[in-house]
Amino acid sequence: RPLATAAAGWRGASLSDVTEQLVRQRAEHNNGEIFSLEEISLHQQDLEKLEHLDKWCRDIKILYLQNNLIPRIENVGKLKKLEYLNLALNNIERIENLEGCEDLQKLDLTANFIGELSSIVSLKKNIHLKELFLVGNPCTDFEGYRPFVVATLHRLQALDGREIRRSERTQALQNYPVVKKQVQEQEQAYLLKRSREKEEAERRSQEKWEKKKKERKEWTPGFSGQCIYSLEEGENHPDVEGGNHSRNVAIGEEDDEEEKAFWEEPVPHTPEARLEAYRFLEGKKNAKENREQNKKEKPPRTLITPEGRVLNVNAPKLPFSLNDDEENNQFILDLAVYRHLDTSLLDADVQPSYVRVMVKGKPFQLVLPAEVKPDSSTARRSQTTGHLVISLPKAKETIVATPQKSTSKEQSDVNQPQANLKRSAPTEKLEVDPSKYSFPDVTNIVQEKGRIGQGPLRLQRPKAAGTQYTPEVFEDDPEVPPLI
Repeated sequence: RPLATAAAGWRGASLSDVTEQLVRQRAEHNNGEIFSLEEISLHQQDLEKLEHLDKWCRDIKILYLQNNLIPRIENVGKLKKLEYLNLALNNIERIENLEGCEDLQKLDLTANFIGELSSIVSLKKNIHLKELFLVGNPCTDFEGYRPFVVATLHRLQALDGREIRRSERTQALQNYPVVKKQVQEQEQAYLLKRSREKEEAERRSQEKWEKKKKERKEWTPGFSGQCIYSLEEGENHPDVEGGNHSRNVAIGEEDDEEEKAFWEEPVPHTPEARLEAYRFLEGKKNAKENREQNKKEKPPRTLITPEGRVLNVNAPKLPFSLNDDEENNQFILDLAVYRHLDTSLLDADVQPSYVRVMVKGKPFQLVLPAEVKPDSSTARRSQTTGHLVISLPKAKETIVATPQKSTSKEQSDVNQPQANLKRSAPTEKLEVDPSKYSFPDVTNIVQEKGRIGQGPLRLQRPKAAGTQYTPEVFEDDPEVPPLI
């Protein structure tokens, strides 16, 4: 097929074939077994050729092949048990190769390009055929189309969803010679028209192929209007990036104009036009995929510089906290990973100067303020929050200074043992000599008050234990009992 070859060349698209993998995939309802398969749907698979099914699926009864690009009915003659064949929305132009389908009861050829109406004569051997659909084919526009089909296929019960009555069949048989002649004349005219359409499609396809070929020669891949001496320089140079961006915008605008011109161009409704539209869409899809693949991939994130400096990185963007546990002489890293994240997606690596955690392939790296012991470090997940808690013992022991206490508290602590000492000391009795006892001198009290100062009396601190105040003049009064 030179036309198909040329179209495939200038569009770069490829069609699919019936493969065993595809058939097994579509046979899931039969546990993937294809030898005993009775029903299969291969619609919308972009199939260009019908093959292999007569060898793999001999027991098939229902076969769906609608909305493909099949140009010819073939390789189904050995399907003796086939009852329903759906070939709607394909590129079929002639009814053929169905004589071997002995049990065929329903045939759907809706929206194809069947113009050879006389080819339905081959269906006379399908004695069980009851329903036939030819809606949307060029032959349905022929004058006398329905009477010709009804008179040709005597056992047909419905045509295009309409029941064939006995009176309709009788009238069609009576007018068959005249109708047959009309159909043959219209068919010949249609075939001449199709031959011209094929030639025109071949010419247009060849012109587009030459045009694309010329454009490829004029454009050099990788040229953006500037001289790039190295890949690194080209990647990092802002002007080059701007040039690539502007070129990508220009390519996008050019593609939009090309697509607009393609869809606005008037073309006849032919199998070639349908195939060309498919290849155009497939080419656009492939070009888009190629552009996405050719995009500059992000370089791997730098974790350690060439000079050996470790960087802080938080690619998964997770909250975290690093606490210094001075009592246990360790650091505690709390990384707020997702609660329902599987632990197998976490990978922790502790080094003396930093810790690294891979969360679903994204690195989290933190430089530690002091060296730690990797072998003694532990990691665990919180069962409530899902956080990852890593304990990092410090490599060097640190001396913890005792915090200073307040003066009042210190003084109370100093006096506390003295008070305890007082409580534990034995009770001493004061003995007073009655012969030397006398009343205290009031004048001395007044002088003491004047010496201390004016104002209300103030309590004085008690004397230290073991000291005894003895006035200068002391007389003992025998009438005063002793202080016991």
